[in-house]
Amino acid sequence: MNIDSLPLLQLLQLTSPTLPVGGFAWSQGLEGAIEQGWLQNEADFSDWLRGILQHSFIHQEWPLLMRLYAAAEQGNQQALVHWNGVSLALRETAELRQEDVQMGAALLRLITDLDYHQARQWRSGTISYVSAFALAASEKSIPVNAACIGYVWSWLENQIAAALKLFPLGQTAGQRVYQSLTGFLPAWFEQARLIEDDEIGLSLPGVAMASMRHECQYSRLFRS
Repeated sequence: MNIDSLPLLQLLQLTSPTLPVGGFAWSQGLEGAIEQGWLQNEADFSDWLRGILQHSFIHQEWPLLMRLYAAAEQGNQQALVHWNGVSLALRETAELRQEDVQMGAALLRLITDLDYHQARQWRSGTISYVSAFALAASEKSIPVNAACIGYVWSWLENQIAAALKLFPLGQTAGQRVYQSLTGFLPAWFEQARLIEDDEIGLSLPGVAMASMRHECQYSRLFRS
């Protein structure tokens, strides 16, 4: 994967935990899963993340990002609106959708303030986070492969940071989980490249159930 210095720096900016889009406030059902006792240790957590990566990212998140990136690169507003709608429709619970639209809106505001042309051209209402990410990556000529890897890195970083706050995992254990998964990512990404348009979208019942239970959880740290 070749990427020049400037696009690399812009990708690092786009995936930074300090990016003001509010990602730190959400756990994507992780807090609910831990509260239910489904995840009790490092191995459970690693398996949880691996399942999401092997299903949601291969069959949904990466294929969506690739199509949104291509549409943005071609200036194809019709395709952008279509795939943005698909991405929003695939959020299975109220909290997961709220996370997606609030982070998407925050990223769109940010890149609009930073004078990204494609962000200023957005006129289609609610935008998903993956759509806003694709607009930003395309605008700065970040190669799509690098954008996809950066996108999953940002997600993993957030999940591990959330887990460290939710149960006694430990910083080193968090890094072990990260290291145990990253070696699979290139092969999984190649699988995602083969997904056809009508194959995009895959339900994750465990994540959906954890998210729904989290909606009425008595005490919580995160918004999802």
